[in-house]
Amino acid sequence: MKLPLSDRLLACCQFVSPNDRVADIGCDHGYLGIYLLKNGIASSMIEADINRGPLDAARRNAVKFGVKDKMTFHLSDGLQRVPRDFDVLVCAGMGADTMMSIIHHASDWLKNPKYRLILQCQSKRPELRQWLYDEGFRINRETLAKDGKFVYSIMEVAYDPGHGITPAETYITKQLLEDDHPLLPEYYERVKSGVELTIFGLKRANDDRLPIYENILQDLIAMEGQIYGNRS
Repeated sequence: MKLPLSDRLLACCQFVSPNDRVADIGCDHGYLGIYLLKNGIASSMIEADINRGPLDAARRNAVKFGVKDKMTFHLSDGLQRVPRDFDVLVCAGMGADTMMSIIHHASDWLKNPKYRLILQCQSKRPELRQWLYDEGFRINRETLAKDGKFVYSIMEVAYDPGHGITPAETYITKQLLEDDHPLLPEYYERVKSGVELTIFGLKRANDDRLPIYENILQDLIAMEGQIYGNRS
């Protein structure tokens, strides 16, 4: 029986190490956890969702694919009712505001280097990256995946205070440049176009933030050598 896992979730799975104990927050159908268990990657899965319907679907799918004995299921708003005995936290398919809220409300214990966070954000990625660094987290690795017409970034984050990030790097991180994914030029062009649209709007509004975004655009353009340099 084939598991219907998207490329976006497969990219999240690549940051999970063998024998990791994984908590999937906002687990939806549970396919990510089932994939990790069926392929002998994760040793156990905590499945959590704020809604009972998706959680029940995840439980049924766990039975269907024969991995229910390695999963626990928790009806929880974020991490409020989730056990803390995991190594890796996955939040995928959420907006930045939701992710920041989940992390913030557990920050008294989640700010610990023993945890790794795998985050796949649907919106406000620059704001999320800046917030993570402000809170003492650091992006260890970041990659890309495409589902349909959208290109998504997936990052692995850990608590490691004392690092900084520039405004341009909140759009294209050093880790994305190092990863050098084949989708990077397409992702870059979309990011650059978004900044150019922001600048256009700020000019029309005579907004004081215009110089900030003009500097971001210039720094992004300076990255083009790294992005396109090794490509034919």
